[in-house]
Amino acid sequence: MNLKIAVLAGDGIGPEVILQAKKALYAISVAYDHEFIFEDALIGATAIEKTRSPLPEQTLNLCLNTDAVLFGAIGNPKYDNNPDAKIRPEQGLLRLRKELGLYANIRPIKPFKNLLDASPIKKEVIENVDFVIFRELTGGSYYGEKVINEEGTFASDICEYSENEINRITHQAFKAAQSRRKKVTLVDKANVLETSRLWRKIVKKIATQYPDVKLECQYIDNVAMQIITDPKQYDVILTENLFGDILSDEACAIMGSIGLMASASIGDKNALFEPIHGSYPQAKGKNIANPIASILSAAMLLQHFGLEKEAKKVYEAVEKAIEYKVVTIDLNPGSRFGTNDVGDFISNVILSKDDLYFKNDNVQIGQSTIV
Repeated sequence: MNLKIAVLAGDGIGPEVILQAKKALYAISVAYDHEFIFEDALIGATAIEKTRSPLPEQTLNLCLNTDAVLFGAIGNPKYDNNPDAKIRPEQGLLRLRKELGLYANIRPIKPFKNLLDASPIKKEVIENVDFVIFRELTGGSYYGEKVINEEGTFASDICEYSENEINRITHQAFKAAQSRRKKVTLVDKANVLETSRLWRKIVKKIATQYPDVKLECQYIDNVAMQIITDPKQYDVILTENLFGDILSDEACAIMGSIGLMASASIGDKNALFEPIHGSYPQAKGKNIANPIASILSAAMLLQHFGLEKEAKKVYEAVEKAIEYKVVTIDLNPGSRFGTNDVGDFISNVILSKDDLYFKNDNVQIGQSTIV
C-alpha cells in the first residue's frame, strides 16, 4: 500500500514523539513492503512564530490532499499565560478539525498487563478493562459563539448541537459496539441541559436500528466517578465534545500515564491520528517524553487503512518494550531509557524476525538491544 501522510509535529515534545512514530511506520513499510511518504508542515505556536497563523493555508491544503495526518502536540506557555492573546495555538487544531470534518474522536482504554501497577487505581479494579470513548469533535461549546464584554467581567460560550452532528457519530459508536461487547453508554447531563436532552432523544431513536446493542444512559458526574471505581462496566462510551475531553483525560489514570493514550479523529473523507497528551514544554529537548502514545496512534492509522496485521505488530512491539522495561521515566522513575531509545527499540522489534535476537540482560543495562 502507498500512503501519503501529512506530518504536523507542532510544539513542545511534539517533534520528538512524532519522530518515533515515523520510525515505527518506516519499520512497518520495510517489513511489509509498503510505501509511506511523509510531508512535514507547520501548526500551532511554531506556525504562529513563522507565519502569524496557527494553521497556515499551506498546511491546511496539504492535509486536505493527503491520505492521513499524523499529529504531534500544540501549546506554548507564552499563550497559556496570556488571557488576552487573540491568536492561540489551539485555534489551529480546532480549525483543522472543522475543515477536515473530523467529527469523531476515538480513544481506546485498555491497560497493558505489565503496567497495571503503574496506575494509582487498584489492580483488581482495572485488570481486563477494555472500552473506547467516542467523543463528538466538531460541535458543542468548543465551536459555539463566544462572547466577552469590553470590561472583561462577563463571558459566555454557547453549546450548540444539531441532529445531523449527533446522528453521524452515534452510528459510528453503535457500529463499533457491534464488533465488541454490544453495549453503548451515552454520557450526558439531560437533567439540566437542553443539548443533552436532544442527544438522548436522538440516540435512543437511533438505538432501535441496532437491536443487538444495549443502550445505557448515564449522567456525566456519575460517569466521572464510575470510570474510576467500576470501569469494567463500559464497552463504548458516546458523548459530546467537552464531556469526552474530560473523561478521556481522566481515563489516563487507568492506563498509568497520559503518555500511553492514543487517538484517532475520523471524518467522512479525512483522518488524523495523535497522542492525547499536550506539548509538555517542560520536557522539550530533554529526551524524556514518552513516545508510546504517538506510536500507538500510528498503529491506529494502520488499522484505519485495513492494515490489521501491521497494526498488531506495532502493538506487540510496544508490549515487548514494556515487558523489557524499555520505557521512559513516567513509567519507570529509574529508567535509563529516553524517548529515542524507546522508539529505536520498538522499531527494531518490528524489523526483527525472531525474538531470540533480543538479549534481556543487555536491555536492562541500557546496551544495544540487537545482537
